[in-house]
Amino acid sequence: MHPASSQRIIATIEARMTSTRLPGKVLMPLAGTPALARMIDRLRHTSFLDGIVIATTTNATDDPIVALAERLGVGVFRGSEEDVLGRVVGAARSAKADIIVELTADCPLMDPRVVDRGITEFFEHPCDVAANVIRRSYADGLDVQVYATSLLASVAEQTQDPLDREHVTRYVYQREGRPYRIHHWGIDGAYAWPELRITLDERDDWRLIDAVFEALLPSNPVFSYEEIVDFLRTRPDLVALNAHVIPKTV
Repeated sequence: MHPASSQRIIATIEARMTSTRLPGKVLMPLAGTPALARMIDRLRHTSFLDGIVIATTTNATDDPIVALAERLGVGVFRGSEEDVLGRVVGAARSAKADIIVELTADCPLMDPRVVDRGITEFFEHPCDVAANVIRRSYADGLDVQVYATSLLASVAEQTQDPLDREHVTRYVYQREGRPYRIHHWGIDGAYAWPELRITLDERDDWRLIDAVFEALLPSNPVFSYEEIVDFLRTRPDLVALNAHVIPKTV
């Protein structure tokens, strides 16, 4: 039972095939299985999620994402490619979500335990958003933001700024004077490694993430973030694969 059993908690995963840096990345194979399918499989091991919905676009190029979602039995919502904010609101409403756990398909190594922690942090602290993305301590690729659907729907009504519509929570984080309470959470000690890239943006990211799946899946199909860090601490050669990649900024 999740921390607020009366509220429906849904993970939305933003996914599209037309990535500028690595087109089709969300369906690239990781240990032989599409990246998005890997992520969905991992999310199915959370304790608190009531469902998953893929927030994709109306572009014909995204038909394969819809087909994958249907084959795996998860929800799918199609909306504007540019208006990601509106797309996530639509996805949440299509799944009758009270609470959104906002995720992106470039995080196939997402740890279900980290998702559950984000949900717990949201309910245990008086806040509008519980997030581990602004003050980063986890590796890049474990991004979790939790908030009420009503909050995001309100934001969608208040801003038509193209940057706000493209970057879902930008309005909440960057508008001074707004009454939003942000609860930042993270990880300390040996497992804090914010410089590590395990997000999927370029081909060298894919090489690293694929190597992690190949190495860790055989011993534990739902390996943890801590296991990823422990493994990569012993493999500087893998960490070096994508060290040159410059993260995208808003």
